[in-house]
Amino acid sequence: MAIAIGLVGAGRRAAEVHAPAIAACPEARFAGVWARSPGPTQALAAQYGVPACGRFEDLLDHCEAVVFAVPPPVQPYLAEVAAGQDKALLLERPVAGDLAGAERLAEAAGPTVSQLALLWRYSATVRHFLTDAVPKTFPKGASGLVVTTAPPDPRPWRRGLSVLRGDLGPDLLDLLDAALGRVIGVHAHGQPTGWFGMMFEHEGGTYSEVSMYTSPEPVRERAEIEVFGSGGVAAVDGVAAVGREAVDTMYREFADAAGHRRRHELDAARGLHLQQVIEAVESDLLHRDDD
Repeated sequence: MAIAIGLVGAGRRAAEVHAPAIAACPEARFAGVWARSPGPTQALAAQYGVPACGRFEDLLDHCEAVVFAVPPPVQPYLAEVAAGQDKALLLERPVAGDLAGAERLAEAAGPTVSQLALLWRYSATVRHFLTDAVPKTFPKGASGLVVTTAPPDPRPWRRGLSVLRGDLGPDLLDLLDAALGRVIGVHAHGQPTGWFGMMFEHEGGTYSEVSMYTSPEPVRERAEIEVFGSGGVAAVDGVAAVGREAVDTMYREFADAAGHRRRHELDAARGLHLQQVIEAVESDLLHRDDD
């Protein structure tokens, strides 16, 4: 039977990514939408012919699983309530606005099903990269590059740091971690208002380096990883690899995990680890900038 999925949020990502995917997933039934703004909520719900719920609790009453498309600082509070009712959770990344929120969410989500919207990891191209191309290199290290346009922010020093928490940063950090092993050490340098670099130490003694650049002017987005080893080089472009297929795969796996109460490898605990890495980078970068 199709699992009833409710959508929390009515902004751009909810409207452009999550709502069409829920509606198109054969294993799901779109149960309704709730968001803090009634106008966008009603418009999105009407577009898909589903209820626009007046309260978050009303949405929970009509679904078995919840998809979140809300700002990171808000997500832990809502997800805790849903987890307390044993709803399966599809979480945006990063999972919280700070480490305390990520810890609280991971603890609340522990007994239920949770999954992260790390779109790169659902791409067939990226999965081939991880399972086939990377092992053949006998990896010793990796490099990564992100180039993107800076989102508007009245605090210029936040511009570069926002990349770590945007559409590209968490996915790239997750992929490096998956390819080389768990990140256990972080060193960052540069200017968060433009270019900055990071070096990660991974379990097993491998290292990776990442450069991130945020432009105040529109640029062609790039998000690339190369893994090096005695067997050669494996490379993947995260921007090019992700399309509708990855979103559809994510929803099929979420519906299956929720329906069978099956743990997914990309769960809230994984989200907590990525939050720890992101905040370690930010702390190191801002500390060095203050020196």
